[in-house]
Amino acid sequence: IFHNSIIMIWSSKPALIKWLRSRALNECVKLNSGGVCSQEAKCGFAIILMALYWCTECIPLAMTALLPVVLFPMLGIMEASEVCVQYLKDSNMLFFGGLLVAIAVEHWNLHKRIALQVLLIVGVKPSLLMIGFMSTTAFLSMWISNTASTAMMLPIANAVLQQLCDTEARAEEREMGLRAAKDGQDNETEQKYEKLSKGMSLSVCYSASIGGTATLTGTTPNVILKGQIDELFPGNGGIINFASWFGFAFPNMVLMLALSWLWLQFLYLGFNLKKSFGCGTKKETDQEAFQVIKDEYKKLGRMTFAEACVLTIFTLLVLLWFTREPGFIPGWATVLFNKDKEFVTDGTVAILMSSLFFCIPSKFPTCRGSADDDDDFSTLLNWDIVHEKMPWNILLLLGGGFALAHGSEVSGLSIWLGECLIPLQSIPPFAISILLCLLVAMFTECSSNTATTTLFLPILASMAIAIQIHPMYVMLPCTIAASLAFMLPVATPPNAIAFSYGNLKVIDMAKAGFVLNFVGVLIINLAVNTWGAAMFDLNTFPSWANITKTP
Repeated sequence: IFHNSIIMIWSSKPALIKWLRSRALNECVKLNSGGVCSQEAKCGFAIILMALYWCTECIPLAMTALLPVVLFPMLGIMEASEVCVQYLKDSNMLFFGGLLVAIAVEHWNLHKRIALQVLLIVGVKPSLLMIGFMSTTAFLSMWISNTASTAMMLPIANAVLQQLCDTEARAEEREMGLRAAKDGQDNETEQKYEKLSKGMSLSVCYSASIGGTATLTGTTPNVILKGQIDELFPGNGGIINFASWFGFAFPNMVLMLALSWLWLQFLYLGFNLKKSFGCGTKKETDQEAFQVIKDEYKKLGRMTFAEACVLTIFTLLVLLWFTREPGFIPGWATVLFNKDKEFVTDGTVAILMSSLFFCIPSKFPTCRGSADDDDDFSTLLNWDIVHEKMPWNILLLLGGGFALAHGSEVSGLSIWLGECLIPLQSIPPFAISILLCLLVAMFTECSSNTATTTLFLPILASMAIAIQIHPMYVMLPCTIAASLAFMLPVATPPNAIAFSYGNLKVIDMAKAGFVLNFVGVLIINLAVNTWGAAMFDLNTFPSWANITKTP
């Protein structure tokens, strides 16, 4: 009906309008006479329509996420007030607080200082340089956006590689002495560094996507999973929090990062240890390239009061997240606040600590100074900076996903889907998990990971209830698989940035990413069936997932 109404407004032809009305009426009759409850059919129509809009991006993703506010009340699924409440949950507050911290880190250039310091430690040998860039980008992506970490690291990588190429070309020119030989050597050097540049660009954008999976606030799908679990299974006992997610996802991230490095090393550097690692040699090329990184670090100057404050708040926030409910011992929140109910959550901590950015001055307070100097009284963050850098559309996307999940539950669509998926009981759970992860990994190549997880997770929850397996057994690996967008430049912003920086062709990214997609799916399922099963007790069907609600 909504889709047809758009066409009616766009077209003024009475014949077309009459045909659309009759077609819509016929479809409604078919749905109601086919044994499917009309509420379920209406909710299914809304989800399919939003899926098409999300995949084609015919209107902005955030506006598509707002369609439940229109569709659910008009179709009689939920009241408008009930729908709107879904758009501001605890998970949104957690993500909002995490984004405020990321904005503060970026605003005061703390992320660049950390990155350059790591590169000064690892050195400039090709393999070590790739390890340094990958580990640094992954670490930054755990706390700030994947796009920001990629956009910051790639120019540094290109500057270092260009310096290595120029210095090696000059050194070989002096050694050869012959002009003809020099021309051939220059071509060989340029080809070598062009190939290395491709590998370095791919390593940065891939590690950004991989690093975001390690923390609960690292990328949007992780927060969506927490929100969907809390929405669909309110009695889950807080199975997902910052500490539990990190305990599962961080080892998985390290393993994926190591294997990604090995694959890119094989593709673009080979396994010549003497050339790749240097084996004790120290050429002029390395010294000059190292000087480039050193000069960039010197430009930052000494750590300012504002950087120190941001680093302190960031460290305290992480410590409070880890110790709120560590799992093996009672956390501070349990002892002080959550004795009967879960009053304090990770979102509470995120908002508390991020609010300090608006209270602490950016310069150390002194007795001297002019009262007219506004900079002396500026805080670490102000709302103008937040308003400019905050990705507000992501908050709406999160809310749209929660609204869809709640609509599926209220309308009975989730129960109907679960009954349809009961035949999957004959398939081993590990095979179901692998197949679903491959499906999600392929789907996310042509759709945003946020839209992918929003659409798939409610269906996966219904399937898990129907076939009596732990919902986290399929929802957790598929959530991480949604971040495995390695094959296409349009799959994710880090890929697009690398495509413009590294002289890459689509075939270069597809060749490297195709293998990494499969490697990633296998690693995720290895993690789920080993330490993940032990952490979340995934081999048993939990009592909180036994929902027998009738529509």
